[in-house]
Amino acid sequence: MSTSRNTVIVGTGSYIPSKTVKNSDFLSHEFYNPNGNTFDKSNHEITQKLKQITDISERRYVTDDLVASDMAYFAAKEALESSDIDKESLDYIIVAHNFGDIKADNRRSDFVPALASRVKHKLGIKNSSTIPYDIAFGCPAWLEGVIQANYYLKSGDASRALIIGADTLSRIADPHDRDCMIYSDGAGATIIEAVESEEPAGILSHVVRNDSIEQAYMLRMANSFNPNYDGNELYIKMDGHKLYQYALRHVPGVVKESIEKAGLDITDISKILIHQANAKMDEAIIKRTFGLYNIKPADIPEGVMPMTISWLGNSSVATVPTLLDLIEKGKLENHTLNSSDYIIMASVGAGMNINSVVYKVP
Repeated sequence: MSTSRNTVIVGTGSYIPSKTVKNSDFLSHEFYNPNGNTFDKSNHEITQKLKQITDISERRYVTDDLVASDMAYFAAKEALESSDIDKESLDYIIVAHNFGDIKADNRRSDFVPALASRVKHKLGIKNSSTIPYDIAFGCPAWLEGVIQANYYLKSGDASRALIIGADTLSRIADPHDRDCMIYSDGAGATIIEAVESEEPAGILSHVVRNDSIEQAYMLRMANSFNPNYDGNELYIKMDGHKLYQYALRHVPGVVKESIEKAGLDITDISKILIHQANAKMDEAIIKRTFGLYNIKPADIPEGVMPMTISWLGNSSVATVPTLLDLIEKGKLENHTLNSSDYIIMASVGAGMNINSVVYKVP
């Protein structure tokens, strides 16, 4: 029987910052709306509403002595250790991020050298054929890095790649914008490898979508909402309601297309690892995805969508690889991945970009 070249995950790692920030820590903040006016509601009511909509009770912030490339290195080191792979055998190191390294006392983004080069340096990799580069693609950037690396491996030009997602959203979040409570920091890493096998395994299909005519600036950088702020720093801003509508309208279709491209049905899928942006939004996306197959909400398998947002918040490019690592390491209660399971990894974010990958656990 003939064999085919497949891309499989052989190692995972993550870095969850040690600093826990609870919703109650925002009670003393001064929040303003986009027009620079304060809200009629108290901060207690605002934080309660946040919990109701997003399910976030707490989030993790990186300590002042660390930056994104440090977290990326920690996650990469763990992935290498878990896979027992020689770091010198890596063909590519791809680091997905959106803001570079931002120091605690300086909000300017530092992109040079590339964060991937910094990770290669920190890992002490001497191999000049290990190619490091960065990718900025909004929250779906880590998964897009996996998609790119899959092409390298399937072509035969590479055999092994390390893809990392790391961001420090806490350092570009406006403390006077209610949305700052959504954002968090973290890093996740995955090593993928090309293997020959008789049966298809690993990455089976992917679909990517972009809409930039009217949607490009739903997530953007802009000035603080504080009308008394006289600095020139930029903070992340989003049109939350429009983003919600966009995701609900388009993510289910992208996921369905990736499932069909793999020759499967939604009933074949064991887990959907989706970007942890907003629990209410993610739940609506899952319901609509199953609805495309005429499956009612009551009939959606329990536990099909593992969630970490309640205690990790939205860590951008780190959410999906961190979620994957926690499940692989048995650190997420009631969730496991077994051989021959079909899973979906999907994300939506700035651009606006959506991607979905169908993966069969070897």
